[in-house]
Amino acid sequence: MADDKHNPSIDETPISPVQRRDSLEKHLQQRPDPKDLKDRHILLDTNAAPALQSAAQELERQRATDSLKKSLEKRPEREELIERMWHSTRKWLTEDLLNGMSVLGNILPDSTAAPALQGQQRELQKHMRADSLEQKIQHRPKPEDLIKEGILEPDEDPRSE
Repeated sequence: MADDKHNPSIDETPISPVQRRDSLEKHLQQRPDPKDLKDRHILLDTNAAPALQSAAQELERQRATDSLKKSLEKRPEREELIERMWHSTRKWLTEDLLNGMSVLGNILPDSTAAPALQGQQRELQKHMRADSLEQKIQHRPKPEDLIKEGILEPDEDPRSE
């Protein structure tokens, strides 16, 4: 027991009331303001009493969950979206399909890839189309070859414009 009084890790020097007050004032001046604490999500940004804040937060979370569930229940199925798309764009869809384009592919991609990978899949397809187009442009016939084969008339030479 006598050794406890001589323990070097505990400072037992008395502090005067003036030093204690100054120390407290110094710490209070350095304390962050409530707005900063709310911005850092340390204090809740609410007008509710502290005893009711957790209940209010849980109620808000439950309200958001219910809203999300209702929205998901109302969400149309894939087949219904395709049917709506077909009826609303029948004319343009037929023209686009004849031109080799797929309108439905932009809205509802027909992909077996995981949803997390579909964005990367679209990006890869985009780059592959760009590469294919670049290759086709590099290998297209020159205007003089087209004139020789009779596909273009000499006055239709695109270089002369």
